[in-house]
Amino acid sequence: MSDHRYYFRTDEKGASRGLDLLDRIFEDEGLPVSTMEIDEDRKIWEVSIYAPGDPDDALRQRIAECLADDFPDVAIELETFGDTDWIAKSLEGLKPVRAGRFMVHGAHDRAAVRPHDLAIELEAGQAFGTGHHGTTAGCLEMIEIVMRAHPGGPGGVDPVLDLGTGSGVLAIAAAMLGPVTILATDIDPVATRVARENVRHNRVAEQIRCVTATGFHSTAFTDSGPFGLIIANILARPLMRMAPDIKRHLAPGGSVILSGILASQRWQVLAAYNGQGMRHVKTLWRNGWVTIHLK
Repeated sequence: MSDHRYYFRTDEKGASRGLDLLDRIFEDEGLPVSTMEIDEDRKIWEVSIYAPGDPDDALRQRIAECLADDFPDVAIELETFGDTDWIAKSLEGLKPVRAGRFMVHGAHDRAAVRPHDLAIELEAGQAFGTGHHGTTAGCLEMIEIVMRAHPGGPGGVDPVLDLGTGSGVLAIAAAMLGPVTILATDIDPVATRVARENVRHNRVAEQIRCVTATGFHSTAFTDSGPFGLIIANILARPLMRMAPDIKRHLAPGGSVILSGILASQRWQVLAAYNGQGMRHVKTLWRNGWVTIHLK
């Protein structure tokens, strides 16, 4: 059995549109959709949808039907991964990413770290979040802005909740900024394990607790909260559904950082949180994605 991806090539505008179309259909099935620029000079982008197991012609046909109106002549290609650790392989080719004072890098780029960088070194793992995606980079920038602007300093947002932690990169970033305790949760036990490994690797394990939790039913939330800062880099529709729960677990005067949101979805997300009595403070825009700060 081999994991695989279906993908097609387009330009940056087409990648944004393809991501939006595929996300609408496949988001609730748990099939990740991503975009990546593969040739900067020729402005070529790839839109990929990843699936476990062997290739499935029925899935390929559904993808083609989803794209048919906007991409009538699209060539959908297939790549299978077999037993290759394809995330490790892809990380080997990733360049260091800078977002504010943070630098996210692999072990192969330790030499690129500057003296005043807040360097986060990620090991290859089966979890989202290497800093290369606009949502992760936007969150890193916003976390620094929010924590440094707090009247009590970075420690004033304690405790912190990182929902959908993935690789753990955002929890690690918050820990590096100040003396805060952090609950990092994910619905995927593999992601939780990878996050825990990355937390240890970056020497912030004393500050961060990694927990597998589905929804807000886990006692971990009530045991650790209410939270002075909640970070949720997920997707727009789940974020809208979770607005009442996020508000319920937020400490008075606390902040919320939301991402995983396409620019076109911004107003819908804001409306959901405005309905919970929260106000918009700031939006960061990155590569067609937005990161939102609310209080």
